[in-house]
Amino acid sequence: MWYVYALRSLKDGGLYIGMSSDVERRVMEHNRGYNRSTSSRKPFEMFYWEECGTREKAREREKFFKSGKGRELLRLRLSHK
Repeated sequence: MWYVYALRSLKDGGLYIGMSSDVERRVMEHNRGYNRSTSSRKPFEMFYWEECGTREKAREREKFFKSGKGRELLRLRLSHK
């Protein structure tokens, strides 16, 4: 099973959107600084995840959430949290 997820940096408030078949492991890796692209922005909190089924569907949803409309939707969800 594949998932798309969104994290919020507790340091700068920025968003990170990714996909994984093991979301808990990925969030842990982000928070431990294993990813060069996010290590300076840790810690993160996961505020959204979505089950997508296949890797291809997860990639499609990741692309959507990285678009203007997708980011707007995520920011709306974050503001109602």
